[in-house]
Amino acid sequence: MADPHATEEARQLMRSFAERTGVTSAAPQRRYLWTDAFAVCNFVGLARVTGDASLDDLATRLIDRVHHTLGRHRGDDGRSGWLSGLSEEEGAARPTAGGLRIGKSLPERAPDEPYDASLEWDRDGQYFHYLTRWMHALDVAARARRDVQLHRHARDLARVAFERFTHGRRMYWKMSIDLSRPLVASMGHHDPLDGLVTCLQIDETAIALGEKTTLGDAIDWLSSIVAGQDLSTDDALGLGGLLADASRVAQLGGHPQLLRQLIDAALEGLDTFGHELRSPAESRLAFRELGLAIGLRAVARVNEPALEPYVPLNEEITAFWRRPEHRRVESWTEHQDIDDVMLATALVPDGFVTLP
Repeated sequence: MADPHATEEARQLMRSFAERTGVTSAAPQRRYLWTDAFAVCNFVGLARVTGDASLDDLATRLIDRVHHTLGRHRGDDGRSGWLSGLSEEEGAARPTAGGLRIGKSLPERAPDEPYDASLEWDRDGQYFHYLTRWMHALDVAARARRDVQLHRHARDLARVAFERFTHGRRMYWKMSIDLSRPLVASMGHHDPLDGLVTCLQIDETAIALGEKTTLGDAIDWLSSIVAGQDLSTDDALGLGGLLADASRVAQLGGHPQLLRQLIDAALEGLDTFGHELRSPAESRLAFRELGLAIGLRAVARVNEPALEPYVPLNEEITAFWRRPEHRRVESWTEHQDIDDVMLATALVPDGFVTLP
């Protein structure tokens, strides 16, 4: 059973986020795909834990806001309409058919502009690993509600992401807003893994909802890439992602080799992790550490005794960032939206780590 104090704190964090970012108010829209994906899962999970249907309504509203903001061209772009190029009516019916923008503050780099690594972080475009997070959020909501339309949106997004981000035996890390050209050609370490687990999840949902499973070619290609990869990392956010993916694979069942690969990679990274937690709040990035805390909250679904000694790290990380004085430092306030949402996920992870 969820801790009532943690649940109430998570609910307050999410309601504050919804008000501040324009989900429930007339505040200017601030849509950022990664943050909003976790937020949707939180609203769905908190609604289930608390019985508060208004939280599920917030999930619905946020999904609509994301699709009608990040599924369309920017207001400062010479282009307009849906990223897919579909008509207004067709685009509204299939809002993810052209992918979804990241939501960064600056326009994407023009074709004739030189690459600037530091500036690129603040430029818009599309990231594969953000798209997989949104696929997961849509799938969680689709499973919870048995909503075929949300499932189809997730499937549309999986299909276009696989088609546009893959090339040869590699994947692009970042693509242009219209998915016509790579902005960063290197491959993200865990992008194939995130794609594989998410496609497996979506195809299982298709069976449960009586839909066709259409992602077999993507699953085969991604499986062949992941099978030959070293997935280990000592990055907190990456480790949390490995553990969360292991939890999803365990819940899906039927993939023992992939599950073993994920567990072994996570154990390798956890063995070397920990020095960051001795630093002061000012020099730490909360959302990255909270990503690990979330993954550690998912360990119970993996049923791997070797992971159990690391589970207390979750409480250490979460307790640190629950302290008000640590949430007043610049390293928190600069990233408040994502920090608040991921702290809420770490406190009540049911919506993100449990497949309904």
